[in-house]
Amino acid sequence: MNDVTEAPVMRIAEERHGAVLVLTIDYPARRNALAVPLRQELEEAIERANTDRSIRCLVLTGAGGVFSAGGDISGMNIENPYDGRERMRRTHRLVRIMARSNLPIVAAVEGWAVGAGLSLMLLCDTVVAAENARFMAGFHKIGLMADMGMPATLPARIGVGRARDMLLHHTQYLGTEGKEIGLVDYVVPPGRALEVAMEKAQALAESAPLPIAFTRQWFAEDLDKALAREADFQATLFVTQDHKEGREAFLGKRKPAFTGK
Repeated sequence: MNDVTEAPVMRIAEERHGAVLVLTIDYPARRNALAVPLRQELEEAIERANTDRSIRCLVLTGAGGVFSAGGDISGMNIENPYDGRERMRRTHRLVRIMARSNLPIVAAVEGWAVGAGLSLMLLCDTVVAAENARFMAGFHKIGLMADMGMPATLPARIGVGRARDMLLHHTQYLGTEGKEIGLVDYVVPPGRALEVAMEKAQALAESAPLPIAFTRQWFAEDLDKALAREADFQATLFVTQDHKEGREAFLGKRKPAFTGK
């Protein structure tokens, strides 16, 4: 018999609890890194949920005790600015549907929420995090800028000064510290983030849906302008030598040597 090598798990698991739909990022091989296929799958799941009038709230979490370790750096092989802009266009479809969805979204965060994982968390309305959850931007370490709306959503949560510190100095926060600066809304003991997030989601599901939908639209009003600038900047950075060096250094587990090219 020939040995059959199974493909690694990479999926968005869906679990219904009454009017609440739990979406779980499940990519254990990369600590729930947001590979492009996962972004598309998450986008499609949220779109389906928005067409189901019996669903009133979403909960977003990660499997295996990790929310998301960021983007899947092994898949960042952008050869030209056109491909970079196309990658951003596809990613921004997810950002926009999360920001403009009629359904409120509660994040349940255990472990790391880093890079694109942090961006994803910031697109949620309510964040429940474990005391030992860890938050970091970290994009500059691979020669990129923060994306998925983070340059707009992070200062909206914690203020420009703290956002500048997180984005430029890679400052990390634990769940308890995140609560103090407004990065998260509720802090709970490790292992209880999903449980408490479900309680918050159930309360939202019992609320009148239209005021929630209109409020979400209001908060998303200025996002399109920010995403347009982000797409231009990030598409340029994708094809720099510094991004190539940062990617190779990350995968090779060494310190990058940036040259500004």
